[in-house]
Amino acid sequence: MKLKDIENLTLYFEDLNVGDTFITPGRTVTEADVTNFAALSADWNRLHVDAEFARQSQFGQRIAHGLLVLSIVSGLTTRLPLIKFIEKSLIALANLECRWLKPTFIGDTLHAVVEIADKKLSSKGDRGIIIMKRTGMNQRGETVMESEWKLSMRTRAGA
Repeated sequence: MKLKDIENLTLYFEDLNVGDTFITPGRTVTEADVTNFAALSADWNRLHVDAEFARQSQFGQRIAHGLLVLSIVSGLTTRLPLIKFIEKSLIALANLECRWLKPTFIGDTLHAVVEIADKKLSSKGDRGIIIMKRTGMNQRGETVMESEWKLSMRTRAGA
């Protein structure tokens, strides 16, 4: 396969298989990330921005916003070649569910494990739903976040 062919590659619903798994590079959560996210979201909860308050909490230090962690995992996922290859066949994000299992601290390095967890063809056959599980992991190998993304995608027939 030539580079030109790879750059123009489009993956469709039927090209993804349940169990396909991809791992992103890592990214360290910084003080600037937390401060900028607090400003952007207007979420100035003291667990995120007040070191003294957070030190006395059950976490013992400030934690990153859950939605910031979700955003970082989403951003890391876009760095996978998979996402570039499905761009032209992707119709919409149909649903997103997320849960946070452990806190993420400033200085933690996150990466995402992305798995095709399920898929179902529509009755028309021109599209299908892919369930993409995205798991946020820290540098200690702990799962900090689990999410399921339901993506509507074209089939080759629907392209």
